Amino acid sequence: MGLGHIKALFEPRSIAVVGASREPWKTGHIILKNIVEAGFKGKIYPINPKATEILGLTVYPSVSKVPDDIDMMVIVVPARIVPRIMEEAGEKGVKAAVIISGGFAETGPEGAKLQEEVVKIARKYGIRFVGPNCQGVNNPHNGLCASWPLIKKAGPLAIISQSGTVAATFEIWAEREGIGISKMVALGNRADITEVDILEYLGEDPNTKAIGMYIESVSHGKRFLEVAQEVTKRKPIIVLKSGRTAAGARAVASHTGSLAGEYRIYLAAFKKAGVIPVDSIEELYDVTKGLALLPKPKGNRVLIITSSGGSGIISTDYSELLGLKVTSLASETAEELRKVLPSYCIVRNPLDLTGDATAERYSVTLERVIKDPNVDIVLTIFGDPIPNANNVVEKYYNKGKTIVPVYLGGGDVEEKEKALMHSKGIPVFPTPERGVKVVRALYEYTLHIEKVRRRSLS
Repeated sequence: MGLGHIKALFEPRSIAVVGASREPWKTGHIILKNIVEAGFKGKIYPINPKATEILGLTVYPSVSKVPDDIDMMVIVVPARIVPRIMEEAGEKGVKAAVIISGGFAETGPEGAKLQEEVVKIARKYGIRFVGPNCQGVNNPHNGLCASWPLIKKAGPLAIISQSGTVAATFEIWAEREGIGISKMVALGNRADITEVDILEYLGEDPNTKAIGMYIESVSHGKRFLEVAQEVTKRKPIIVLKSGRTAAGARAVASHTGSLAGEYRIYLAAFKKAGVIPVDSIEELYDVTKGLALLPKPKGNRVLIITSSGGSGIISTDYSELLGLKVTSLASETAEELRKVLPSYCIVRNPLDLTGDATAERYSVTLERVIKDPNVDIVLTIFGDPIPNANNVVEKYYNKGKTIVPVYLGGGDVEEKEKALMHSKGIPVFPTPERGVKVVRALYEYTLHIEKVRRRSLS
């Protein structure tokens, strides 16, 4: 079956929603409505034996009564009915399915038995499916939102998650910032399609520039390692792994019926594969965003430019704590800056442009520091309402140094400037600590890519 059936999951030409409902508050209605409103261009077939029309679409009593082929099916019916639906789908030739319904392995032995029955039917007919007990899939590049909430902004970030809420949070942040996602999948119980299958697909997906993952366990450790090693040669993988403590591992078992395993083993595997581990949902989003959009640095020497003295000190501490080098300006650079900056500016690292800094002051500073041989990364902190900051960053972005913008304390001006940077494909971060964490992750991934390159040459 290969990746073809996974492709049918994200890029179907036709979709059936089994359990489509006329009641607006029911999941079967919400998903159908989201597919319609996301702008899906293919055929949509609501399935409900007790309705004739929903949202202006003709409703069919069963999958078998649909007159055309069905590529993908979303199932939102009670668990006990799912095996019959899967059998019918198999006879119809459906390639892929999303089983939203809960009541399977996550509930205990009886649910596990029912889940095994579904798997057996799927394998009999060659159907690949996500779930059960999941929140669906999304591909804004194809107008497909077989999930909730409705997310329509297409972009470069992919999210694979064993938690629907984590996936939804990631998507919402990406949409609010105007960056968007390439693909989302909430895996649920992973009875068939696993994170490894999705990784393999996303590794070949031209719309995906970085892959974020929330996992509670890995289904097939050896295969995960092999696939991740191949994918990280082309694009970064960032992982938030839960179940790191004894109590967390017990919670994992009750959530999706998985066994969490020892975290130190995961960390060793991640390091070998070039996967970047993170510690929070916030960091998962930040690092995925940063690694998708930021140019790779040539080293770990960081210069901090700021209008906020406190933010500069925090950044300095955090950079040192995370193993980055807070560099010194070259003497020629410092000399040039003292000529063009007001005398009260502090020309060292952090380079403090003070609270009355303007976009022009940042511009004359960046113009000089991007030529400094001692600098690889410029953490550029706008700590006040500074109009036109986006134009300054854009002017010097990817011009030999890795510029990482941070914007805070700027009120309405900040919000406008951040939105403009994101619209230009420039990631900006809301605190010094979050910016520095991204810098560290970006440098780690750059080291990995360099190791891969050296191995290929040897």
